[in-house]
Amino acid sequence: MMQGLPRSGKSTWARSQSWPIVNLDAIRLAKTGQRWWGPIEHEVWATARTMVRALFWAGHRIVVLDSTNYSRQQRDMFCPSADVQWQRFVKIIDTPALECCRRAKETYPELVGVIEQMAENWEPVESDEGIGKWYDMLAPW
Repeated sequence: MMQGLPRSGKSTWARSQSWPIVNLDAIRLAKTGQRWWGPIEHEVWATARTMVRALFWAGHRIVVLDSTNYSRQQRDMFCPSADVQWQRFVKIIDTPALECCRRAKETYPELVGVIEQMAENWEPVESDEGIGKWYDMLAPW
């Protein structure tokens, strides 16, 4: 899973890899034609979870969850389940909030407040979450 503020470069990094990507922004656009609409957020997250599970069921060994994952609550939604197992790893894109806001002002100014709020409420990955660093994932299993 990715972790980083909006406009930090998460999607750019994810697209540079050769793995399937589950992108919550793309799900939002596909469902509503909008970048964000609160009433369907629960559907967006449920769809992302289903997509991750389906990609693992289809035989992919690595799936990129491209979202901010700034809270433990978000990350906990992607714990493995009894019927399909996976290991969680995180790729942290730690672009500073000021740079993310600068980028947002150029392309999507309404996002600046969201970035500032996320930065203020940031919850780093804790060791008890069972999430490894992405480079550990590259070691042979």
